Amino acid sequence: MRQSQTAVLERNTVLSGEFVTEPIEVAWAGQARWFVQVLGGAAAEHLEVTTQISPDGLTWCDLETDTVHSTEGSLLSWPVTAFGGWLRLRGRTAASGVKVRIYLSLKE
Repeated sequence: MRQSQTAVLERNTVLSGEFVTEPIEVAWAGQARWFVQVLGGAAAEHLEVTTQISPDGLTWCDLETDTVHSTEGSLLSWPVTAFGGWLRLRGRTAASGVKVRIYLSLKE
């Protein structure tokens, strides 16, 4: 039987400036997909996020960059392939902040 998991990394959180999500151990997974929902805020028109990978959950490097120009209420998604043992998002918003939900869906 195939395993799957959806991790909620941010729920109705206002992010401003530079941020990182909590890391999640994903070595068991063969597929991963990010979901970022923009709920509002003055910075809702611009959100830049970068998928980061790590072999140990301590040291990080960028995997790919997605620059997102979104509107309030939009749900953004992209797959992640060829990742290591750990994943997280690093991002940047305008100083005034943006309210988001961030999920990571994983499958064997």
